[in-house]
Amino acid sequence: MTLLIGFAAIALLVQLASIAFVIVSRLRHRNQDRPRASRPPVSLIRPICGLENNLERCLASSFQLDWPAYELIFCVARPDDPAATIAERLMAEHPHISARLLVGEDPFSVNPKMNNVVKGWRSARHDWIVMTDSNVLMPPDTIARMMARWDDKTGLVCSPPAGTEPANFGAMLESAWLDSFQARWQLFADAAGFGFAQGKSMLFNRHLITRLGGFERLGEEVAEDAAATILIRGAGLHVRLVQEPFPQPLGRRDITAVWKRQLRWARLRRASFPFYFLPELFTGAALPVAAMLALAIDGGLPTVALPIYLIAWYGPEVLLARAYGWPSGWRMLPAMAARDLLLPALFVSAWFGSGFEWRGNAMTVADNDNGRTTRIRQVVARTREKARALVAARSH
Repeated sequence: MTLLIGFAAIALLVQLASIAFVIVSRLRHRNQDRPRASRPPVSLIRPICGLENNLERCLASSFQLDWPAYELIFCVARPDDPAATIAERLMAEHPHISARLLVGEDPFSVNPKMNNVVKGWRSARHDWIVMTDSNVLMPPDTIARMMARWDDKTGLVCSPPAGTEPANFGAMLESAWLDSFQARWQLFADAAGFGFAQGKSMLFNRHLITRLGGFERLGEEVAEDAAATILIRGAGLHVRLVQEPFPQPLGRRDITAVWKRQLRWARLRRASFPFYFLPELFTGAALPVAAMLALAIDGGLPTVALPIYLIAWYGPEVLLARAYGWPSGWRMLPAMAARDLLLPALFVSAWFGSGFEWRGNAMTVADNDNGRTTRIRQVVARTREKARALVAARSH
């Protein structure tokens, strides 16, 4: 009984402390983050693939950024992709913005997204490069907010997606997962000094990435954000997050698709960062509430203790969502509860499986090892080539 009480108490303390830490960090950075004095030109790369909710609206936001000089590069793998037609129409409607559509892919990685955007990276005219997914709505101050987080200890600035405008329960479930759960823990990690990259929106410096081995290094993992985190941390630099995550308007979502997406991300986190993935089992309310329920049934706690515990758990989470402008109405409470009930099943499924699907591509977390093997082979091949050239030069 004492162990159950202790576990429930510690879980609630962690929940409350993480929320308080994120809110305090947000208030502190509001006063500390200042716009950069210099506003260098930026290349904005947006990969597109198929039609998505609010696609045209999200892509149109690319043309409305408050930044003095930037170019826009849309990357698509196939010429018949319907998203390409939307990009072409938007470019015609905004001739004052330098914009291009690049078609084709260079399969250097197991990651289809990287194979699509590598052509954009190679053709980018500027040294500061922002990569933003097609389903992210870019506020006018997107670049300014990312640049404000860059300092001499930074190697990458990212933004997790903030799920907004949910139109059904499936979208509310995804919003509860993306916002006050995942974004909260990512912002907590950033404030604590060990931020993780998030592939939705990323700001790079080309010279730095070139010095670290080039853009191709981002293809060493199945997920480019995991590869970027490993690369930047390995260089002794930090991954920073913007203090106000950029919105991803959700619209309607199928619950099965939400589960598959979360399972894909969970398996990738487990494969790339197993040490950090282990505690995820204890981050939701399912296990501590089960402990409280067992105590109430056994008579160790009064029945009223359970609803009080639930209020203490979810009340601050709702306040956090409101502080950030995330969906936080009463309809979000069932979504938060459903998310937490699913977390143990998600954790188990992530450990006892490796396959997933991404935009029609069947993949597996074992591809991480294949990517590393490919990288090693490439390094060995280049080393051998240099050795041959050195021997040939000496022979002359």
